[in-house]
Amino acid sequence: MPSKAESSTIEFKKSFNEDVIETLSAFANTKGGKVLVGAADSGLPVKNFAIGVESIQQWLNEIKNKTQPSIIPNAEIIKYKSGKAVEFSVQEFPVKPVAFRGRYFKRVKNSNHRLSPIEISDMSMQTLQISWDSYPAPNASIKDIDLRKVRNFIKRVNEKGRFHLSGKPEDDLKKLKLINNGKISNAALLLFAKEDVIYNVHLGRFKTPSKIIDDRMLRLPLFEAVEETMKYIVSQIKFAFEIRGMPTQRTEIPEYPLDALRELVLNAIIHRDYLSPADIQIKIFDNYIAFYNPGGLHQNLSVDDLKTNSYQAYARNKLIAEAFYLTGDIEKYGSGFLRIREAISLYPTMKIDFKENSGGFVATVSYTEQKISANVTENVPENVPENTLETENVPENVPENRDSVILEMIIEDNFVSAQSMANALKVSIKTIKRDIEKLKAKGLIERIGAAKGGYWRVLSH
Repeated sequence: MPSKAESSTIEFKKSFNEDVIETLSAFANTKGGKVLVGAADSGLPVKNFAIGVESIQQWLNEIKNKTQPSIIPNAEIIKYKSGKAVEFSVQEFPVKPVAFRGRYFKRVKNSNHRLSPIEISDMSMQTLQISWDSYPAPNASIKDIDLRKVRNFIKRVNEKGRFHLSGKPEDDLKKLKLINNGKISNAALLLFAKEDVIYNVHLGRFKTPSKIIDDRMLRLPLFEAVEETMKYIVSQIKFAFEIRGMPTQRTEIPEYPLDALRELVLNAIIHRDYLSPADIQIKIFDNYIAFYNPGGLHQNLSVDDLKTNSYQAYARNKLIAEAFYLTGDIEKYGSGFLRIREAISLYPTMKIDFKENSGGFVATVSYTEQKISANVTENVPENVPENTLETENVPENVPENRDSVILEMIIEDNFVSAQSMANALKVSIKTIKRDIEKLKAKGLIERIGAAKGGYWRVLSH
């Protein structure tokens, strides 16, 4: 008995017509599917549906002649007590996109959507196992690359240990296919350009959708764009001090989990569609932050997939994604949203929502109740000095600026352990780890090597 509802992989048609071929081409461009011809919207066979001796072969010939590359679906007669129908089924096609009468479609939920020129180009590159960022950058040469940025990248890659580079910028760029046949790629220009890039990260602090409190536009090479975006977000959110324990301990808690915000920033910058003229947009409101990423989800990835712990990840910009992987900024492909959900789960009143919208992908982190925890001072004022919530009567033995003390300890001994910091400052190890994560999010320090045996590096002080 067939499904009673149309979906992303099934459709019902009362008779054979060109809509059947359009749907089969959409299935071939997506995850495959089947069309049941001779079936009502309920999935049950229609009365008086006739199948002639040559009907199925004629229909198959018509499907073949009106698609390019030609698809020939499987065809099977389905018999019921009240009649019969014909089931046409196709797998996802290996050479995409498949056209129907010169037009291209993909399957989205229970309907066919016509592909835009950008989507057609993107799907074609997927078939060829290449990505836009591997193409030569128009009117650009090695002179447009900042070799100091390349050397810093090489140093970070070698310190991370996922790959070994020689230390010679041009040779290493060739090794990573960031230079091909003497021409620099789009990825190389985006990552290491001397000048500002042409792609924007548009940041804003909003009181309402129409009332902008603060606004900033970034046009930086991608590694710098990530760090400056995080600095801006951290400057616009609030922090609270939680006082507890004996001896008294003061813990600074960010309004949002910084690890999750950084993953969302990385996702937007690494996986955006650079063929789209739209900007990455990050809008910070009183009780939510929205991340808009031009281009939507890649290949057949769906919003529902992102809610699971295992899904097939696809890199729209393969060379850019590889560069961030080699430096340790991202982990295994497809694990980012798992880490985001784990970080947000530590904030009981917080949630994350995903949706595809206006040719892009939107991730929204929000809270609806008390912002941080029941033990944190309530009623955070909007004009909090320097984005912190000052708590009265802080004991004298609590350092006023623990961040600077931690930085000084690292400068003095970059192998210092978190436990040693906690002991020196008389706070818990959990508190120190939060402090360290905040310093990392601000771009002040980074960890080189493993948790054991590694060391700290101060980036800015």
